[in-house]
Amino acid sequence: MLATRHRVAAGTQNQALAALLFLYREVLEIDLPWMDEVVRAKRPRRVPVVLSVDEVQRLLRAMDGRTALLAGLLYGTGMRLMEAMRLRVKDVDFGRRQIVVREGKGGKDRHVPLPDRLSADLQKAVARALQLHADDMAGGGGAVWLPDALARKYPAAAREQGWQYVFPAPRISRDPRDGAMRRHHLDEAVLQRAVRSARLRAGILKPAGCHTLRHSFATHLLEAGQDIRTIQALLGHKDLSTTQIYTHVLNRGGLGVCSPLDRLPVA
Repeated sequence: MLATRHRVAAGTQNQALAALLFLYREVLEIDLPWMDEVVRAKRPRRVPVVLSVDEVQRLLRAMDGRTALLAGLLYGTGMRLMEAMRLRVKDVDFGRRQIVVREGKGGKDRHVPLPDRLSADLQKAVARALQLHADDMAGGGGAVWLPDALARKYPAAAREQGWQYVFPAPRISRDPRDGAMRRHHLDEAVLQRAVRSARLRAGILKPAGCHTLRHSFATHLLEAGQDIRTIQALLGHKDLSTTQIYTHVLNRGGLGVCSPLDRLPVA
């Protein structure tokens, strides 16, 4: 019914199937072997939306302040949206001009380049974050959420400067995980709205969002002749076939093939 009548996406179909399997196995404790034979919907392999260099410039020029810096990081490093939002002070290495992405997709760490053009603005962002942290400490707060069991292993680490978010939220809020009052990182919706608004002001007709900047990062590196294995490492892809999709969005086709129409003599 979901597939034929409502025509919902493959992800929605598989989510419904997973919910039914969980209901019968874990809640009702009824074994239905035939449900294992149900064919799962296959997700279509879509070609990613990629902006041209000119479109990226127009988009970034239509932004300012903290969101412009974040958008520049997405394009300049290839980070995912939440990887940029969760960036900690300790993971920005200005001396070596690199950023350490912690707990990326698949739980993997990786290094990405710190663009020289963003270095000064990023240093200012770190300084603002540390000043805000100092103000919180003076008021009896200053703790942030720590991953895994680090909070139990190192109780004082949550108030250390290095663990603070580079892009902190404007207000302290209650953490729903344990009820503690903490300063979280900036809400990702802030950047998503800013990118959408900038896209409209820049007159870009493509349905571009935050993740489009990551796609553009990979495609523009490939166009510049960068080795695809290096791009795979920068993006944090486990499988090279995931990175190879960017060969299909190059300026002249998947393998840089010149169209036979362009070889015809001009009449």
